[in-house]
Amino acid sequence: MSVVITVAPTGPIASKEDNPHLPTQPEEIADAIARAHAAGAAVAHIHLRDAAHRPTADPAIARRTMDLIAERCPILVQLSTGVGLSVPFEERAALVELRPRMATLNPCTMSFGAGEFRNPPAQVRRLAARMRELGVKPELEIYDTGHLDACLRLRDEGLLDDEPLQFSIVLGVAGGMAATPDNLLTLVRRLPENAVWQVIAVGRRNLELTAIALALGGNARAGLEDTLHLRKGELSPGNLPLVERTVALARSLDLQIAGVEETTSLLGLGTVAA
Repeated sequence: MSVVITVAPTGPIASKEDNPHLPTQPEEIADAIARAHAAGAAVAHIHLRDAAHRPTADPAIARRTMDLIAERCPILVQLSTGVGLSVPFEERAALVELRPRMATLNPCTMSFGAGEFRNPPAQVRRLAARMRELGVKPELEIYDTGHLDACLRLRDEGLLDDEPLQFSIVLGVAGGMAATPDNLLTLVRRLPENAVWQVIAVGRRNLELTAIALALGGNARAGLEDTLHLRKGELSPGNLPLVERTVALARSLDLQIAGVEETTSLLGLGTVAA
């Protein structure tokens, strides 16, 4: 059995003040992703920052980042359309016009820490339809049980291709599900039979819930977006140690690490429209 490892090097929240090893500029992000790919990551989940290190959906920054990554390694790019709480939905959604192999699709508006993560239903439907038209695979990020139902309604409306649906179960964000094994099991039991999925455990329970997800047949994500620490009280000196830890965890469970070609098949990635 093979497992897909995704690296999430940056995220929208943390700063270099939180961890000085956080990559924020295109060259830094591309370098971090190349090292993660060499360690076993087949997918790169990309958040973008501007020159002042703030979340941005600037298409020029996105294109430069994607080009730099492609120069360094053949990893599969998954652009986040979540971007950051302060970035308007229309700007975030426009990132799919760059035709990455994958992009996030967040189905619901929700409280997110002290802010609000806005994903209005009509605009989510338009984004899902556009991604389907472009051949960009949705990464369905679900932060609560009702988010799964919203995704299944999109599928039933013909806005998602069920071959297979790709879910990220996000645990530990204030405003969403707590990072507990019970919450993970609740969502896994309700997923469509042929779905592929990974857990995104934010914060101190990252390692524990990643291990549980791998044992249950899920994929895994690693990187400074999800946890800034390698262990309690010790900041991770970059994304590489977190990816290496996840790869070692998977191998300790006798799981094979999927390369880019196998991942393309496992995730049902088609050819992006020209």
